[in-house]
Amino acid sequence: MTQRATRRSRWAIALAAAVALPGLATQARADATLDKVRQRGKLVVGVDGASPPFGVLDPATGKIGGFQAELGADIARRLGVALETVPVTASTRVQFLQAGKVDLLIANIQWTQERSEILSYAPTPYNLVGGAAMVSRKSGIKRWEDLRGKVACVSQGSNFAKPLQETYGAVVKGLRNIPESLLALKGGTCDASVHIQPALYETLHGKSASEWTAFELATSVPLIPSPTVIWTRRGEADTRAFVDGVIRDWHRTGRLVAEAEKWNVPADYLRQSQQRAQRGEFDAAPPEPATR
Repeated sequence: MTQRATRRSRWAIALAAAVALPGLATQARADATLDKVRQRGKLVVGVDGASPPFGVLDPATGKIGGFQAELGADIARRLGVALETVPVTASTRVQFLQAGKVDLLIANIQWTQERSEILSYAPTPYNLVGGAAMVSRKSGIKRWEDLRGKVACVSQGSNFAKPLQETYGAVVKGLRNIPESLLALKGGTCDASVHIQPALYETLHGKSASEWTAFELATSVPLIPSPTVIWTRRGEADTRAFVDGVIRDWHRTGRLVAEAEKWNVPADYLRQSQQRAQRGEFDAAPPEPATR
């Protein structure tokens, strides 16, 4: 069985467990977030900042649009409210959600066990993303193993830090965000800039590609490909169930594929997910740990 097939099977089993959790199969209200959103007339969503292809800055308005904002806008439309997007960073996103500054996080925040212990999330992923390493073409780095003893820059709080250090022996340096990491790479402070593959791909092929002709992606093998989920506050069962239903509809109807193609987000996984969804099959992130 291939790694992808194994992962798909694991997610299918996890989904069966997830939908059986209290709150997902009932109509009971476990929290008041959706009611507050409707009363306020506005859904506040935390998104990545200007980080193409996921977040795109509109210079005329100063607002963030793009793939993530479009998904947030659709959820807001289904709730009958307006959308407000709030740029978040690796160091602020959990705090913003827990403090009520945002209602949801629709950003490139992959599932990890640690995150699932402090936040809740819609079980159906809206994407699958792994890490890539951007390096100088002259570096000689071609595999993850080649990072041993070299400095790998990541975003603060990145789940790539642990395997880079423990499995591949890299010296991990946490920086505030992807742009800061890329500047460090260009300046020679880092030997590799390790982030989600679509963002680095956009850097090398997007509008600023001419600035990065001396750099390349070191490997085609993704680092810990993980489900990207929409996060809520811990225990918000009604919000979690509503958002999960929306995500499933995105997969069934092909909306995720359409938005990905519109914003130049890699869509291979999403196309496969659409085909499975139309057969009634959905991937799922692992179920949340039991509330202590």
